[in-house]
Amino acid sequence: MPKSKLAYSREKQFDFLPQHFNRRKFLPTYGVTHDKMMASIQNMAKKQCLNENWPHIEHINAWMITAETATFMKCGGLGMVASELPENFNHVFGSQKHKISIVTPMYSGNTGKKKAGLQNGIYEGAEGKSVAVKKVKTFQVAFYGKQNRLRRFSVTVYKGELQGVEYYFLENEHFFSINPAQNNPSGQSGCYVLNENNVDEVERFAFFSKSVYVWLEGLYSLPEKRMLPPNILIANDWHSGALSGLTKYLTLAKSYAGRLPEEIAEKIKNIPVVYIIHHLGYQGWDYEHTARILNSLYEDLSMLVFKHAKAVKNSNVRTSNTLIVADSYNQASCNIHLADRIVTVSKNYMEEVSKEKSFGFDFRDILKIRKNYRNFYGIVNGYEKKLISPNAEKIAEINHYFRDTNFKFYDGNSLGTKLHNKQECIRLLSRLAKDEQYKNKVVPLIDLYKFDDISDLVEEAENIPFICMTSRMVEQKGYDVAIHAILQIIDRYKNSPEHFPIFVLGGAGNEDLYSDLITLKDNAKQIYRDCAKRIFVFHGYKDEFAYSIQLAADFYMMPSYFEPCGLTQMEAMAKGSLPIATSTGGLVDTINDNVDGFRTEAFFAGKERIYGSNLKAQSLKNNLNAYEKTLERALRCFHSAPRMLHQMQKQAMEDDFSWSCADGSVYKYFKLLMTGSL
Repeated sequence: MPKSKLAYSREKQFDFLPQHFNRRKFLPTYGVTHDKMMASIQNMAKKQCLNENWPHIEHINAWMITAETATFMKCGGLGMVASELPENFNHVFGSQKHKISIVTPMYSGNTGKKKAGLQNGIYEGAEGKSVAVKKVKTFQVAFYGKQNRLRRFSVTVYKGELQGVEYYFLENEHFFSINPAQNNPSGQSGCYVLNENNVDEVERFAFFSKSVYVWLEGLYSLPEKRMLPPNILIANDWHSGALSGLTKYLTLAKSYAGRLPEEIAEKIKNIPVVYIIHHLGYQGWDYEHTARILNSLYEDLSMLVFKHAKAVKNSNVRTSNTLIVADSYNQASCNIHLADRIVTVSKNYMEEVSKEKSFGFDFRDILKIRKNYRNFYGIVNGYEKKLISPNAEKIAEINHYFRDTNFKFYDGNSLGTKLHNKQECIRLLSRLAKDEQYKNKVVPLIDLYKFDDISDLVEEAENIPFICMTSRMVEQKGYDVAIHAILQIIDRYKNSPEHFPIFVLGGAGNEDLYSDLITLKDNAKQIYRDCAKRIFVFHGYKDEFAYSIQLAADFYMMPSYFEPCGLTQMEAMAKGSLPIATSTGGLVDTINDNVDGFRTEAFFAGKERIYGSNLKAQSLKNNLNAYEKTLERALRCFHSAPRMLHQMQKQAMEDDFSWSCADGSVYKYFKLLMTGSL
């Protein structure tokens, strides 16, 4: 479309944000504008945060925009949602002509732990799955290069199909290479590496969002008969956080500049965006490259957009502009302000982030507004029960792997077999303790700290609680709370040390936390040596080892400081291991206290009561006391109420958190995508 004289005259006004503008604490003042287009940008956040409207949807044709998928690149729970929600959605609603497709980067390279690449029309992802793909199209995306100037990067779209889901892979070796740089931080792996081209995670996923936008613009500008553009975008966590800014702001700015027909800009702007928040502690911050990323996303319209990107009115001056928080680029911020709907991964976590600053961070007030205007919801993550329940085939593989073990399959009607598995696990732990050669063969990469031979306890296993905690070793999981509780109960077992629990604690992650577990074992020896023999601590991860422990455990410790949804408790419950958990996030939504697990009667963020009655909070005072009391309560149930314990285990195994079970989460997502509400 030829540019008008007005467009040409306006173009001279456009400019990039100057490098390091944010270091000058530059905050725009939002004056009254009489330009309709600029007023639309300035009022967009307020309109979206107060928005209860939803377009008419006849058939859902949604794109799940995600950096991770459990199928091809998984680093956490958000990858599980990205794969399993579309798979189950399409299985249930596909016959009614509704579908969700997945759009994700085509990663290539080798981190040392994860490897992916395209060869001869077959894409093999980092999780060992492969899919045949065909090239769909290639387009150019403007983004900053090494010289801090815009350059054109080529992006090729490949299409494949797996488990009833169409996958669209966006390929660009510069941004989506996972070959790590020499100075890549040790904690950065998978799709989060600082790669060989010096591209970090925030820049990588800003480019991903921009690529999706450019593709959308092409689909709407030059429609393809073979492919309908999506009528809903599902942005999976902060990685696609820039998407709403591009669809809501950039379209208007380009139309204003005469670079995009107004009718096309309106169509793209009006595609509803559903933003899934997994954990608000991860937002995609990048202070150093704030100008670089904003200029890459909005090009020479970045100054125009930034000066009008007014946030919804709230009490936090740090979030007065939707593109930055304080003076730093924040990739989650745009979607939190501008998405049409926000979903977080449990109803209770929705309550926490909209009430408490320690959970909602800078966005608490905005999320509270959204909740009040009914465009913010909580939907518990689903989990395929068949994948987490005891599996006869997997148990056979474990027995083959460990050679001489004899773990057995069980279900809710044969819980007596769980006692057999407890005895078998005691034998396995004891063999690892006394046979160094065997240990080096079966778990060579796991560090074991002074395992003791407790094979003499096999015949007494029925009277000894078996408690495990094999989650990721990160501060969130509350290993310090677990350590405190264990040390406190040792004193209570001095008169009956034969009933002291077996604890198996450890996993992959923070070495400092492993050091704390070592100290626990050493301190326990000083208090009561016989109790210390029953505490097993390790560092590292091996699936067969973790699975065998869960088959044996009576209880699973989850003293989490926060748990937006939590999948570990679902895995434990499916195996009849009752969670002993704090009352936070999705743990409240998935564990029914004294029915299928145990939860603390109060929960605190610092000194603030988050959960529980005032009376209980005043009595317990903090999470350490609350968790210790809950552990004691679970142990009393084991020793004094075995029938109740058995019924709780049976109930836990009957619970079903599958996506597509009756009233499962897939039906909630269907209603949300069709109507915009629950």
